[in-house]
Amino acid sequence: MASPTFADLLLERAGDGHPALRFEDETYSWAQAVAAARTRAALLPDACPEPPGRPRHVGVLLENVPEYVFWIFAAALGRATVVGVNPTRRGAELAADVRHTDCDLIVTDTAHLPLLDALGEEFPADRILVVDSAAYEASLRAAAGRAAGRAAGRAADGADRGDPGDPGARPDDRLLLLFTSGSTGAPKAVACGQGRLAAIAERSAMMGIERDSVTYVAMPLFHGNAVMANLAMAVHAGATVALRRRFSASGFLPDVRRFGVTYFNYVGRALAYILATPERPDDHDNTLWCAFGTEASAQDMAGFARRFGCRIIEGYGSSEGAISLRKTPDSPPDALGVAPPDVEVAVLDPGTGRECPRARFDASGALLNPGEAIGELAGLNAGAAFEGYYKDPEADAERVRGGTYWSGDLGYRDEAGYFYFAGRGADRLRVDSENFAAAPVERILSRWPAVVMCAVYPVPDPRTGDQVMAALELHDGTAFDADGFAAFLAAQPDLGTKWAPRFVRVVRQMPLTATGKVHKRPLRRLLWEPADGQRVWVRPGRALAYEPLTAGHVEALRAEFAEHGRDHALGTL
Repeated sequence: MASPTFADLLLERAGDGHPALRFEDETYSWAQAVAAARTRAALLPDACPEPPGRPRHVGVLLENVPEYVFWIFAAALGRATVVGVNPTRRGAELAADVRHTDCDLIVTDTAHLPLLDALGEEFPADRILVVDSAAYEASLRAAAGRAAGRAAGRAADGADRGDPGDPGARPDDRLLLLFTSGSTGAPKAVACGQGRLAAIAERSAMMGIERDSVTYVAMPLFHGNAVMANLAMAVHAGATVALRRRFSASGFLPDVRRFGVTYFNYVGRALAYILATPERPDDHDNTLWCAFGTEASAQDMAGFARRFGCRIIEGYGSSEGAISLRKTPDSPPDALGVAPPDVEVAVLDPGTGRECPRARFDASGALLNPGEAIGELAGLNAGAAFEGYYKDPEADAERVRGGTYWSGDLGYRDEAGYFYFAGRGADRLRVDSENFAAAPVERILSRWPAVVMCAVYPVPDPRTGDQVMAALELHDGTAFDADGFAAFLAAQPDLGTKWAPRFVRVVRQMPLTATGKVHKRPLRRLLWEPADGQRVWVRPGRALAYEPLTAGHVEALRAEFAEHGRDHALGTL
């Protein structure tokens, strides 16, 4: 039996009257959603010719609205590729994304249309479909007529395909190009084929998504988490998807109650923001059953489960999809968990390619050997599962070497075999010749009750290596208590001897990528300089004592860099 495609899963819903999408005051059945997809697939040949040697690339520049879903479905039925265009990118960056992915057609609305001005006259105006325009509605009416005629032909032939004369989708058809979050480097366009998305969709039962489930999509559809960990699984189960244009912490619980949400997906710090909203005695009164996501702290997972009475499934994965890790009931609270039975995951030394020694902890849980235990998470038999980045052979070669998939993420593994996340590849610090990663330090700082979220990252040391800097976003109305912070650090038994931040920046709002992950690059570029009213504190000596950073401190720091010939280090961030 041939491997299923995502188009196959959709066609199983063609006559299904169960609610598929709920958006604001609109509701669409699965039959209506598939019909809408067929109409848009019928529109494709007139909207743009098929380029030689590859499928049509349809850039979608929209918020989470039904049209976005219809175009993903249309691409599956019409054997096209959807490019998720990130609306938070601007100007030359957005234009470069569109050019790099060879978009033949762009689907947008009047609100986002000005963002395409960055393309100038190089992109034909007739290749831009504006979904809230009269011209688009007219095009859909004409395409619907063609789709109806084709449906009649399919019925007469006893066939049911997305496009007449088309042999049907194949598992290796490229369905999606999804940009990575860009939290530590330039975003890359990850390919996802029809077969891989169908295989992911079939895991719906593992997530507790069933026919009567209502899944909540508030994470952006241009990112893999929303499509793979929610929408695709809902298609497989025939469940109902509740769409929100964009994530809102204050709107979360009202939406859950309005739509009867049972499952939602999250990325990054979404749980922290929801927990930062005022707690009410009736928060537990909701329909939530399960949430799945990545990168939430153990404290946030426990707090969310307690407050809202739902199960949290935390895992490790990426848009590349080559390796994944899942928590088991007996996983330690801070662990990512273990690998699936069919994937061999290890922690490798990037320099030698050898497996790193297992992590050792003291009685308080402090990591005793970070320098040797922390390495790169790698899939030893997962290279073939990576479908590649679009037109980026250098990045492909960096990911897959000798059949091994190198994730670019740091981690360590304990003696029992549980994996732990230690940060992105750029999150390694070297302080006084000691190597360690940012994530364990962040886990400690996130325990401070005043903190909504934190980021730990290296800034250059005037002599050699790095110094530890932390950015803290505090609860509304909370002032930074330097003495209280120092006392908190002193009381943490698992705080490494080099881990206490030398500098602390208090931010009104943490810079985030469009997918809710902390964006550290703009923080690192600021060094210690105050910016936009932000205050910075410094620990000038060995003692755990912080004082406000002054112009005098900054002048002395820069003089020290010059004295030791390290001025160049300030320009490499």
